Amino acid sequence: MTHAARDRTLDGPHGPLGVRTYVPAERARVGLVWAHGGGFAGGDLDMPEGDWVCGQLADRGIAVVSVDYALAPVPEGWTMPPAGHDRPRVRYPVASEEVGFAFAWALAAGLADGPWALGGASAGGNLAAGATLRRLHTGDTLPALVVLAYPTLQAVQAAADAELRALLDADPEADRFGADIIRTMYENYLGGPVDAADAYAVPGIATTAQLRGYPPVLMVNGEADELRMSGEAFARSLAEAGVPVDALTEPGTQHGHLNRPDEPAASLSIERIAARLSALA
Repeated sequence: MTHAARDRTLDGPHGPLGVRTYVPAERARVGLVWAHGGGFAGGDLDMPEGDWVCGQLADRGIAVVSVDYALAPVPEGWTMPPAGHDRPRVRYPVASEEVGFAFAWALAAGLADGPWALGGASAGGNLAAGATLRRLHTGDTLPALVVLAYPTLQAVQAAADAELRALLDADPEADRFGADIIRTMYENYLGGPVDAADAYAVPGIATTAQLRGYPPVLMVNGEADELRMSGEAFARSLAEAGVPVDALTEPGTQHGHLNRPDEPAASLSIERIAARLSALA
């Protein structure tokens, strides 16, 4: 199956908001709104985690809307590639609200006949999870499924357990997302201390009461990835709230494997996500 990709500009909640739609050749029965990763301060629609992922899912019959959300300033001392747009750098809640807006737009856009899911990778997973939580609390239409690929969900990240620590020690290249780096990333995104953040910005701090009624979740974590600690903690919180959650670890992966399409694990994760989405139709 083939697909058609089209860039659009929406009248978003914080000014013009770019999205790229991926429409399968045959009428889609299910859709996904997707947010790329990049530490809240990087990434764009053209990175593999954006374009390749969305194109692969569209080729499997799923309509996809990829969100070109506003980025935070680049943290001091960090090196990031240029953004794919020239919008001003902003702080929370702009990106989170833009992802939620794009989901509402997709529901009304007529790109798919059936239900819509919301998801993202890494920091994009945070945005998808937080936007869903906000919609839950405001009574808006919820995604039929939340898809989280190696998400960051805690600003104060727990230390790696013994099993994960051994994997990271055996692969120093994978050991790059320690607690200090993650805290700096969130402080930059928030523009202030992490202890003042709400659960829409840091979904991992949501209480059981706040999570009741949350839609089903599919989470794919990296194996040698310190962010797995926050993903697994969020999955436990969801389960305690009675939310159906399928959290799995993709074997043999570091963080961000969807951004490396040449790795077999990237295609394996695409198949997992596509199968779960297709089952919604």
